[in-house]
Amino acid sequence: MQTGDLGSALCVITGASRGFGRTLARHVARWLKPGSVLVLAARSGPDLRALQTELTASGTGPAVRCVAADLATKEGVARVVGAAAEASTQDVDHLMLVNNAGSLGDVSRYTRDVVSMSEVDSYLSFNVSSALCVTTGVLRAVPPRPGLKRTVVNVTSLCALQPFPSWVLYCTGKAAREMMFKVLAEEEPDIRVLNYSPGPLDTAMQAEARSSTADPGVRDSFSAMFAQGQLLTCDASCAKLLTVLLKDEYRSGDHVDFYDL
Repeated sequence: MQTGDLGSALCVITGASRGFGRTLARHVARWLKPGSVLVLAARSGPDLRALQTELTASGTGPAVRCVAADLATKEGVARVVGAAAEASTQDVDHLMLVNNAGSLGDVSRYTRDVVSMSEVDSYLSFNVSSALCVTTGVLRAVPPRPGLKRTVVNVTSLCALQPFPSWVLYCTGKAAREMMFKVLAEEEPDIRVLNYSPGPLDTAMQAEARSSTADPGVRDSFSAMFAQGQLLTCDASCAKLLTVLLKDEYRSGDHVDFYDL
């Protein structure tokens, strides 16, 4: 793989139908060499197909495969792993997996009000368990070989490091997921692992946070950022992530924040 591009890559992006994941697919496509394949996974098939049409319109970009899958289910995870296995060829010199799919959870209540074990299990299944199983499944489907670089990106958050009142599910999920990828980095020194925190993005999830967060301090903080134009665009944050990936100077497993760069 040459410096200045991502190589002839097989790139898998989860949560690719909207927001950060959708924008990231556009950015990644610009840095892929001929013969590359983008595997885009999300629950919304129509949104994925619209993005596929956009990315392939020029006829010169990567091949794009859509996987309409619910990663809260075993079947959904299996579909993503299967698509990666089918797209892998000996011509690919870079495997890149971006674990972006995730959910905010119910932020309208404090920790003391979360009493349903099934609710917690469901949240962690989608936000933690599926990320682990997609990652291990894809890494098994595209095993190490000479000349193949493998990169795993976890889209994380400041909430993995700091507690936000009334965000117990989101903070717990992000913290667990980040540690999971730090462990992967320690166990597999040949895999490049990055925990990237994209910053406060102007997305539908942010709008939900401003309207639903129970804690007034957290809610007012996000509302003020929105009112003052301080939220980041997905384009700006994706550009920073690509800079990190292309320079490839981070320590594997590190938490890298948009504002660190």
